[in-house]
Amino acid sequence: MCLVQTHPTANVRLREAPQLAPSTRRGFRSIVAGGLTGGINICIVFPTEFIKTQLQLDSGKNIMTAHHSVMFPYRATVLESKNVKLFNGSADVVKKTINAKGLKGMYKGVSVLLCGSVPTYSIRFGVFDLLKGHFSGRDGNLSPLARLGCGMGTGVAEAVLLVTWVETLKVRLISDQKKKVPQYRGLGHAASSIVRNEGPLGLYKGFTPTVLKQGSSQAIRFSVMESLRSWYTGGDNNKSVPKPFVAMFGAIAGGASVLGNTPVDVVKTRMQNGSYSSSLECARQVARNEGVRGFYKGCLPRMNRVCLEVGLAFVIYDTVMEVFKTVWPSK
Repeated sequence: MCLVQTHPTANVRLREAPQLAPSTRRGFRSIVAGGLTGGINICIVFPTEFIKTQLQLDSGKNIMTAHHSVMFPYRATVLESKNVKLFNGSADVVKKTINAKGLKGMYKGVSVLLCGSVPTYSIRFGVFDLLKGHFSGRDGNLSPLARLGCGMGTGVAEAVLLVTWVETLKVRLISDQKKKVPQYRGLGHAASSIVRNEGPLGLYKGFTPTVLKQGSSQAIRFSVMESLRSWYTGGDNNKSVPKPFVAMFGAIAGGASVLGNTPVDVVKTRMQNGSYSSSLECARQVARNEGVRGFYKGCLPRMNRVCLEVGLAFVIYDTVMEVFKTVWPSK
């Protein structure tokens, strides 16, 4: 008699390994692509930045006007103070600048912004890709909170490393051309003069509002942009977004950031012009002298510039990265 021991057959389930999304860490390519994006972008949109800065710096001049009575025509009886603005709007800035200094006047200070925009965009896209690589999920997507955090970290990094002193030099050069006898001969002379007269910290005037502005700007922009991309692709990182939609999403993201932080930008610009001792004093003076509307001076030209700039930036960046996939593939 043969005894055969049988074992119940175990049911074995084979699970398919989860398919990971393509890596969001694009390394040095993101830095190079960001630099190229910044250089191309700033050459297109700088005139609108010039208009915005001129309007924000135009706090007006108080002019005393004498009023004479009928009984004493040769004797002033009442003195009236009136605040007169230099410009009556964006078109007036363009007209007066071109009449006085030609088309080149609209590009006064562009060398500062051009030298600053290339490394700024390198830092911006490089840092964001680095943070996104660390905080994205297994599917390669960021949570809403992570989008805000990565954008905020990106803005703070670029403000600390570069944006503050570049913006200070830009504002000083644009403001300097209003004077009958300009003080600065160029970028290098402006930087050396500020350091000599005010110390190295003179280049970091408006540091706090700049950090707040850049941090909030990039938090809003990247959060809105990533959300719109995710909505369009359904969370599929293998699906590309057409360039017209990239431009539209970028413009929406840029417009949202303008509405969110123009008051901070006004305080930053006034501080970098060297007219106030602190950000709080600047905000109080603007509120007292110009009211709530003073915090939104230059909002329209800034909106035009930022929507154009951000929409172009994401289109240029995506295009450069697509080219890099062919000529500079990742390992």
